[in-house]
Amino acid sequence: MLRLFRQPIVRWITLLAIVELLLLALSLNLATFIRFAPSPEDLQASSDTVIARATMFAVVIFLGMAALGEYRGNLRMSWRGQLARHAIAFTFGGLALIVGYYVVPQAYVGRGVLSMALAIGFLTTAGFRGLFMRLVEMDALKRRVLVYGAGQRAAQIHTRMRRRSDRRGFFLVGYIPGPNDTPQVPEQVLLGRDEALADVVRRERISEIVVGVDDRRGSLPMDDLLACRQLGVQITDLTTFVEREAGRVQLTMLDPSWLVFSGGFNATPVALFLKRAFDIAASLAIALLCWPLMLGTALAIRLESGKGQPIFYRQERVGEHGRTFWLYKFRSMRTDAEMDGVARWAKANDDRITRVGRIARKLRFDELPQLWNVVRGDMSIVGPRPERPQFVSDLEGKIRYYNLRHSIKPGLAGWAQLCYSYGASEEDAAEKLKYDLFYVKNHSLFLDLVILIETVEVVIFGRGAR
Repeated sequence: MLRLFRQPIVRWITLLAIVELLLLALSLNLATFIRFAPSPEDLQASSDTVIARATMFAVVIFLGMAALGEYRGNLRMSWRGQLARHAIAFTFGGLALIVGYYVVPQAYVGRGVLSMALAIGFLTTAGFRGLFMRLVEMDALKRRVLVYGAGQRAAQIHTRMRRRSDRRGFFLVGYIPGPNDTPQVPEQVLLGRDEALADVVRRERISEIVVGVDDRRGSLPMDDLLACRQLGVQITDLTTFVEREAGRVQLTMLDPSWLVFSGGFNATPVALFLKRAFDIAASLAIALLCWPLMLGTALAIRLESGKGQPIFYRQERVGEHGRTFWLYKFRSMRTDAEMDGVARWAKANDDRITRVGRIARKLRFDELPQLWNVVRGDMSIVGPRPERPQFVSDLEGKIRYYNLRHSIKPGLAGWAQLCYSYGASEEDAAEKLKYDLFYVKNHSLFLDLVILIETVEVVIFGRGAR
């Protein structure tokens, strides 16, 4: 978790979340005051429990906003889209509060106060969020980054992190070519070769230098970098920089030594115990909440396919350390989908999918039986998605480091599913591996909670389903 908070954009989002939680709590307080101000006795009676009620109101609405992806650092959307997402979050949060008041009557808030608090909370958080995001986008408030190197490796920052949303945490001042670099970036972003590195740092007010030369053997100006380090400038390897800012491990930059000496890969007994406890608790809670959906899905499959046709489907998948296991799903394809025994990637508008299966896949209901796999210990709630042995055998021979994703248990939800669309090809598998490796290196209970909450957005909007 501490590694996660080293990311500047994460610190910005944490600040945003804290302020919005306070604004939401104040919204219920203000609504209570406005509603009962004419009656001092009623206002006094309401004030006795207003802190607990305000806390519940703030937390539930905050979780609704988080579930709709409003705290994702790489969210790219117009202001109209963001406002619509904000409204949906408040709608779901309001409905959840109404249900919660029936479960916990002591926390009950009247309809007038609740409606007023939702309106005040929506306006104040939307206004603050708009102002906050404008401040975050200001170059004057960002870390000023200088890249030492201008060859093929360094140019990947220019080509793969071009959008403003990719650079929310930093402002790229320019590139200084290394001695053996052939510049691969535009001339206008190159800085002088002849000037001392420390002088460039002082003049441009640099706060971080990213080392990204193509050939580091004997070509790094260690004395100059040490002088910059003494000025308080952070020195960062290019691979670490991309991992931190983009939330993925760039395969084209990867070498074994970086994996060996970088942090992460937390597999202590305490971490493993906490993850297993979280898996069991979360899977049982989801099963308790979703059993009506599972029952409805099973009945719909039976009505469409008829008596005697299977409701569930099991398929061999590759799990932790390459061990195979049987994964359970609601059947979403025809029973003759792979009669020839050849494994095929699912594709858009796949004619093998049934009508009920198409809906179940879109809403991810077909994956709910995998909760049994989590309870059994074959899978975790969060982790890389398990693939079929035929695909894994092929991909391990074509994609370097692909086997590293099997160093932990596969998951029902995952970082790659949040950051990348449905993978149905070797190219997609290579792209998703970048995010899977990021999760393998940085997984923690906090990150699992974030992924699980934001997976609600994937289900609601049907992102990546096939």
